[in-house]
Amino acid sequence: MTATAPLPSSAPVPTDAAPSLEMLAADVQRTLDDVRGMPIDHRTRALALKDALEAFHKAGLTTIVRALKQDPRGKELLFELVDDPGVYALLALHGIVKADVRTRVARVVENLRPYTQSHGGDVTLVDVSGNTVYLRLSGACNGCSMSSVTLRNGVEEALREQVPEITAIEVVPNEPDEAAPLVTLTRAPRGDGWIDGPLLEQVHEARPYRHELDGGRSIVILRLDDSLTAYWNECAHMGLPIDGGLVDREARTITCPWHGFCFDCTTGECLSAPEAQLEALPVRVDSGRVQLRPT
Repeated sequence: MTATAPLPSSAPVPTDAAPSLEMLAADVQRTLDDVRGMPIDHRTRALALKDALEAFHKAGLTTIVRALKQDPRGKELLFELVDDPGVYALLALHGIVKADVRTRVARVVENLRPYTQSHGGDVTLVDVSGNTVYLRLSGACNGCSMSSVTLRNGVEEALREQVPEITAIEVVPNEPDEAAPLVTLTRAPRGDGWIDGPLLEQVHEARPYRHELDGGRSIVILRLDDSLTAYWNECAHMGLPIDGGLVDREARTITCPWHGFCFDCTTGECLSAPEAQLEALPVRVDSGRVQLRPT
């Protein structure tokens, strides 16, 4: 007689481990990218289906959350569940849990960038203080023409509509040294894979510095005390830019502005989900200029 009985023919066959949260998020993003590339009539119908499904799911999830909150034991369980990155991302997606003001502002600004860039401009989040947002506008957004006024009004309208706590929006003047080298990295003359980045003085303490590469990718540079680190500007959770995140100088961490994942600034280690790691890049300083090696 064997120690274990064979599975009945109707029993499910064990499968491999479930895909990770990162894999699932990447699948969602790829599918959305495919949808956005459809002809406009097909895209409209596909996105309408997406909105209908999300509304249906939100209604069910809201009912579950309300029921849990009405019972002390359920409320305790709900708080434990929200600590799970996957559950948090799901509830945040449907607006059932709200991120802090800075996180929501950063999300709006990042979502607006493709629109402003397509019109020859750009918008960058500088800071959020109280109910005031500080933005830096460049290109077509920064001027007196009708097109620049339209773009600026669009940015302000989106922020006030999606983050109603914001009551004031201030435009920070562009600095004189914000020029081409800050937008496109150029290869250093050594020919050993290193490329020139910003001047070290342009990378401020405890403030993420976003540096663009040709091809659409960017690098985030972090400076804390005597430590300088560089990572691909892609959160290990969903690949979204992390340069708008909040740096905690004492804890030496940066929090992703999208779903709250927390990373160690000096190692890239994710403190929210150990399997999610920022991808580090070699970095050095030569004659006062930061140099990186992305290859």
